[in-house]
Amino acid sequence: MKHESTLDVLRRLKSVEGHVRGVQRMVDEGAYCIDVVNQIVAIQRALKKVSGLVLDDHLHSCVTDVMRGPDETARERVMGELIEVFEATGKL
Repeated sequence: MKHESTLDVLRRLKSVEGHVRGVQRMVDEGAYCIDVVNQIVAIQRALKKVSGLVLDDHLHSCVTDVMRGPDETARERVMGELIEVFEATGKL
């Protein structure tokens, strides 16, 4: 990852970590269930954004390099990895 991308991803992950701790406290203190669910949804959105940033960086660096390179085996491997990611997220 590019340095600026890494810093952004780490900052976002630390924020998510703080939110998860907050949800743990909410559950421990018996907070209203819908409030807990709303916080979990916010965490999921934040993680989806982080995932998108990492994937974007991967596509613009690793994937681009392999696709332009001469190694057909590496191209097939990278394409397989991308297909697995899209299948896992239900996007394929």
